[in-house]
Amino acid sequence: MRLLNNLFTSVCAHILPTSCISCGSFQRDSLCLKCTTQLTANGLFNYVCCLQCGVPLQADETSQVHCIQCIRTPPYFDQTICLDRYLGCLQNALHLLKYQKRLAYAHGLAQVWDQFIPRDLKTHHAHFLLPVPLSKEKLAMRGFNQSWEIARRIQCPEQMQRLPNVLLRLHHPVQQALASRSARELAIRDQFYINPLYRAQLEQQTVVVFDDVMTTGATFNEIARILKDNGVSRVINWAVLRTLEPQQTKTLHV
Repeated sequence: MRLLNNLFTSVCAHILPTSCISCGSFQRDSLCLKCTTQLTANGLFNYVCCLQCGVPLQADETSQVHCIQCIRTPPYFDQTICLDRYLGCLQNALHLLKYQKRLAYAHGLAQVWDQFIPRDLKTHHAHFLLPVPLSKEKLAMRGFNQSWEIARRIQCPEQMQRLPNVLLRLHHPVQQALASRSARELAIRDQFYINPLYRAQLEQQTVVVFDDVMTTGATFNEIARILKDNGVSRVINWAVLRTLEPQQTKTLHV
């Protein structure tokens, strides 16, 4: 199946026109030269970030490799890798995918992920890749899970199995996008659960959880709590974009 997907992707790249997923200018690759240069210079992967939650570290935090928040209140997850900040050049592409059902942008975002995330960060000895799920109600309304549409297209180590139906979610009618950290934590509590068919497979395994955006980290933290309660030994977050506090927008480049 992976061979067929790669063949289809290669054929489409040669016969179908495309445009930059950031600025829309016509060219062959997912990002034009200008936007590639911008992401290369400003992408979050260039910064010294907290090993655990992925926010850029302040100068006095770098020796600890963890931010003050994670030291004071350690989350359940073990590591976070993010491509760029939410207000960066990929925000528009993600919005077009998520809110205007432009599924071609999932392919473009996956290509950009593969291009910019360093190979050594993607070669974890993880066993499973799980997308953050939508509730049945939200999935029916949107028609697709944007996190899975990106996750199913990114390059993964051979041993990592992608399983879209392990994590399940109850429906919460209140939008969380603008909620505070404490409000999100309260709203998301006990909203996720594990498909019973997969519980035995998860025991003592390392799992990567993939989402399009990491905001406060409340969703990732709740999922990590549920996974570890079900026997998972290590949880790694992968997110395309990371929302940062104003004071976190300037820090050290690596």
